[in-house]
Amino acid sequence: MIPKNHPRYKSLMVRESLAAAARSGLVSLEGLAAHGRGEAFDYLIGERTTASAAEAERLASRLILSAVRPVFSVNGNCAALAAEEIAVFQKRTGVAVEVNLFHRTEERMQQVADHLAAHGVEVLMGECERLVPLAHDRGLCLPEGIGSADLILVALEDGDRCEALRKMGRVVIAIDLNPLSRTARLATLPIIDELTRALPAITEACGTEMAGDLHTLAASIDNQKFLADALREMRERLA
Repeated sequence: MIPKNHPRYKSLMVRESLAAAARSGLVSLEGLAAHGRGEAFDYLIGERTTASAAEAERLASRLILSAVRPVFSVNGNCAALAAEEIAVFQKRTGVAVEVNLFHRTEERMQQVADHLAAHGVEVLMGECERLVPLAHDRGLCLPEGIGSADLILVALEDGDRCEALRKMGRVVIAIDLNPLSRTARLATLPIIDELTRALPAITEACGTEMAGDLHTLAASIDNQKFLADALREMRERLA
């Protein structure tokens, strides 16, 4: 039993939750390692939303509002960490939600979808096709989901799929605590923030920001600025 006055209460509770999700099969064991890596970067930015990340979150809301077919690609870690936040986000924006897994079995796909649905998320389901040019299972997606999306929101992502989606002309928003990752470097818009902080901030901003032309807006984004801002924050804290 973790006492609520423990200085690391929230972090430890998240770890307990992910460990339980791994035991159930919702989260892969490899996903636990990925979470630990992200948590280390969160320490470096002070476990807070920086001013630069908040700017990226507002910009993300404009991109999402501007998209015709926005899709949120959700994996096991994302579902385990933020199912309730995803439900609220979907209700506000109408974004489609598709489950996409690297460590994929049909049982896990259904388990993640069921977990999301239990929290109020409407999940796209159907027959997947290899529409993203990757040899592994992240290339499988729904024609009416990621396959035809003009914008894809990803969290805790594989860099090679992010690269493939960008080469396909898709606008990609990536929530990723690691500013050195391939995903963050290749995304149209990297958000260097923790998922359960970033997603509510994007949702809230969707109530105040205005839509525009998706590709004009995307072309104006300086990806490197947000990465440099995050690295500067980390250096200053270390100093």
